Amino acid sequence: MERKRVLLCLAHMSGNEMRYIQEAFDTNWVVPLGPNVNGFEDDLKRFVTSSSSSNKDVVSNRNEEYPQTILPHENNPESLWRDPIKGLEDKHVVALCSGTAAVHLALIALGVEAGDEVICQSFTFCASSHPVTYQGAKPVFVDSEKETWNMDPVLLEEAIKDRIAKTGKKPKAIIVVYLYGMPAKIKEILAIADKYDIPVVEDAAEGLGSRYDGQVCGTFGEYGVLSFNGNKMITTSGGGALICPNEAARNDVMFYATQAREGYPYYQHEKIGYNYRMSNVCAGIGRGQMTVLDEHIAHHRHIAHLYEEAFKKIEGIDFHANPSSEYDSNYWLNTITIDPSIKVRGQENAYKTTVKGAVGGAAGVIHAVDSAHTDCEPNTNVEAMRVFLDKANIESRPLWKPMHKQPCYKDCPAYLNGVSESLFSKGMCLPSGPLVTDDDVRYIVETIQAAIE
Repeated sequence: MERKRVLLCLAHMSGNEMRYIQEAFDTNWVVPLGPNVNGFEDDLKRFVTSSSSSNKDVVSNRNEEYPQTILPHENNPESLWRDPIKGLEDKHVVALCSGTAAVHLALIALGVEAGDEVICQSFTFCASSHPVTYQGAKPVFVDSEKETWNMDPVLLEEAIKDRIAKTGKKPKAIIVVYLYGMPAKIKEILAIADKYDIPVVEDAAEGLGSRYDGQVCGTFGEYGVLSFNGNKMITTSGGGALICPNEAARNDVMFYATQAREGYPYYQHEKIGYNYRMSNVCAGIGRGQMTVLDEHIAHHRHIAHLYEEAFKKIEGIDFHANPSSEYDSNYWLNTITIDPSIKVRGQENAYKTTVKGAVGGAAGVIHAVDSAHTDCEPNTNVEAMRVFLDKANIESRPLWKPMHKQPCYKDCPAYLNGVSESLFSKGMCLPSGPLVTDDDVRYIVETIQAAIE
């Protein structure tokens, strides 16, 4: 009997989603506002400002008969996360149609315009940097440091100094990313940002529930970005949110997210606005998902622990774990690096054929290519491992290709140390979601061992 395919991060429903969705249909709130949107934003605010998880010590809350099933909290989210961190009480959250929209609105709120420069982490998904170009501004890419794989604070300051020297003005904003859920060296980054009076946008699209020194990622900077795509820690099918510093900032973001309408008895537009608000139906999914958020985070961390212990026994495979006790990753996706000296079965055939679909499987339409080769690609043993796992019904994928190596950004300034390119060449992501079982992890590790010659 063929083993069921193990996917990277498949959405898991709590069972509560349909109640909120049905309420939306029953009351005809099927527009981008309403009780579910308000309730979801309230739940998110309580969560991101809380001092600790309401279920901090849980390893996983499982049904004994169906061990792959995570059970929702018995209590409603309104009863959870009641202990806000001092100084975060003024934060507000705006629910949006995507995390990309959240990045875009953060840049608008910070006044980013054509001709400006915005410093971006290079080692990330394109949604971190594309919104910079929507504003007619230019991304300035900064490489990563080895511990967290996130923005290197030393290179960041070098980049700021050099841009001021070359352009006569400082960058308008800094976008730091929590790659695969791992917290960045955010306090060092904030100290540099404060020194030059540059606001920070935290792209925590992959980091919902990750904490640095006890504080939720996305709440340190001026704005914080969340994502609820189908493969994230919780999902609204598609969606995102922006954490704002206060109510006034929230109102400004809402203005631009709802087509920038003025207060006249007819449609008057003095600014360019966007249709970025979350649907009340999608927000209903989000409210149901909030009842299992703590359990999802705990389960991802449990799976990460299993991987970490297992890979200690396999020479040449390194698991990316929290660097020290201040870091508390949600382990959205668990990642490994494979030493270039490791020989993998089928390595001689790596890249000899092109793929038929987009990596990640989410793209509706892709451009066909004649060759799988570019000037920056994973090592042949990494590609061979991906293919070997795929044939064993295990989904895996490469790490993000650094933005400074993407053709669409070939003319953008970049401050580099080689870290992101090195990690991209030897790294890969493994199944990590709430439906991944202990037995799945055992099977994945055994398959990786079998792939090594």
